[in-house]
Order: sequence, then structure tokens, then C-alpha cells
Amino acid sequence: MDHTNHVRLTNAELTPAILEGATIYGPDDEKIGSVDHMHGSQVVIDVGGFLGIGAKPVAVPAMQLDFMRDEDGDVHAVTFWTKDQLEDMPEHQD
Repeated sequence: MDHTNHVRLTNAELTPAILEGATIYGPDDEKIGSVDHMHGSQVVIDVGGFLGIGAKPVAVPAMQLDFMRDEDGDVHAVTFWTKDQLEDMPEHQD
């Protein structure tokens, strides 16, 4: 997916209502997870699993994700982390 023409979200749009469920893409444009929820200034991403079952939640700083809307208005983010790097992070506990 070419993200260059997607509209970046403003800081005011970085809210749970907008971000929850957003797909996260890694550096090779691979789908690597989805936003489960926000925890303060961090975004909790579900990584791995299948249809949410067996997924591991990891917390990353929201500012290290590039959130945007595609042509259909769907919110997603791009990150420099790979799926393996996220899976190696400690599991997030609320």
C-alpha cells in the first residue's frame, strides 16, 4: 500500500475513539498488529494471534507511530518496528 497520499492525523485526532482497531503496518508494509486501546500516551498494540485470539498486547509510544487515513477514510499507522520486534517486547499489563 502506498501511504504517501494518505492524510496524516493531527494530534487532536489521536484519541481512543479514532485509533482503536486501527491496523498497524511494519516497514515492509506487512500488517503486524492492530490498536487495542490507549494507555496514557502509549498505544497498546495486539501482535500475533489469529482474529484477536492469542494476540500479545504490547505498549509503544503513540508518537512513534505515523497515524493516517487512507482513501476510504480508514485509520491505520506505519511504524519502523517489525512484527518480530514487537513480539519480543514485554507484554503490556493494564
